[in-house]
Amino acid sequence: MKKDTLTTREEIMMMLKTNGSMTVSEISKGLGITEMAVRRHLNTLERDELIKASIVRQAMGRPTNLYSLTDKAENHFPKAYKNLADDILAGIFEEEGKEKIDKIFERREKKLREAYAKKMHGLTDLEEKVNALVNIQNERGYIVELEKVDNGFLLKEYNCPIFEISRQYNQACDGEKKLFENILNTEVKNLSCMGRGDTYCVYHIKNKK
Repeated sequence: MKKDTLTTREEIMMMLKTNGSMTVSEISKGLGITEMAVRRHLNTLERDELIKASIVRQAMGRPTNLYSLTDKAENHFPKAYKNLADDILAGIFEEEGKEKIDKIFERREKKLREAYAKKMHGLTDLEEKVNALVNIQNERGYIVELEKVDNGFLLKEYNCPIFEISRQYNQACDGEKKLFENILNTEVKNLSCMGRGDTYCVYHIKNKK
């Protein structure tokens, strides 16, 4: 395997790691290569069970594929990627400050919100949406447990795929809370957080008033 080809595939995995899920067009624009070239790399990654595709129906036009990492990819993600992400964020912080870091995580939350909304399209009942959220988070490697309580739900995450980053940049944790509130359209309270030193993350999702 040629080094430049391997690097492109690693870049695709890194993009999916940080954005959650993306279309061929989005990956093509992000890498600056043709969609045909992107599809070749995606075919190889899908063959190796490192990514998966889900069909998203659009209001107009043909359905499109949304690509995301598999559990296998999350579990075997090379440590070098974490170091690279840490180095990139540290460099941005040193050069451009906290405001730029905030914008990066705000953009990430927006991208995830759009991807999650597509997967939860048509759901209106809060419990249905929460169960869909649990499935999405489990697919992304968070190891989620859901408990129904009198005034809502307790969502527990026993694993964090971006744990090392969240320890240094709590914007990642704040962004997840904001993501949950936006896609569920209800109040969410963060009761514990791995990024802030707790054993696992717990969110209290409150019933709509």
